[in-house]
Amino acid sequence: MALITQPLRDEHRELMPELEILSEAGSGVESADARDLLVRAVAFLQGHLIPHAQAEEAALYPVVGRLMGAAGATATMTRDHVEVGRLTDQLASLRDRWRGGPSERQEARQLLFGLYALLHVHFAKEEEIYLPLLDERLGAEEGQAMFAAMEDAAGAAKAAAGKN
Repeated sequence: MALITQPLRDEHRELMPELEILSEAGSGVESADARDLLVRAVAFLQGHLIPHAQAEEAALYPVVGRLMGAAGATATMTRDHVEVGRLTDQLASLRDRWRGGPSERQEARQLLFGLYALLHVHFAKEEEIYLPLLDERLGAEEGQAMFAAMEDAAGAAKAAAGKN
């Protein structure tokens, strides 16, 4: 029997290997390709991950909050998203002013590995706590509507990101 949350599980399975660009870039800050790695990391974060997070906030987290009987039940997850956005902005700023000096390399390493750890824990919390709850309590029709709303929100976020 297919899980109601299978579309989100599949999306996470696709995003997880992409997170490796953060680790790769963090490990590669001493290389000649450091700026290119930063460019790739920021492009992934801004073009894929942040739109995914915005879609979760628009469509997934309200449903989780309702099912848990507490609208604020997802506040810590939303806070994770705020921090990912803040760190991504710092990383983009660093990319734009990159000269490759020791302090920049240290800052890049801290930002990239921090994002990597934060995102791995964030995904684990969703997979281990929210998705089983949704599979248990969400009807198929409501699940389909939620995922359609997530897709719409992610599309709008990607379009907005492309305009910047």
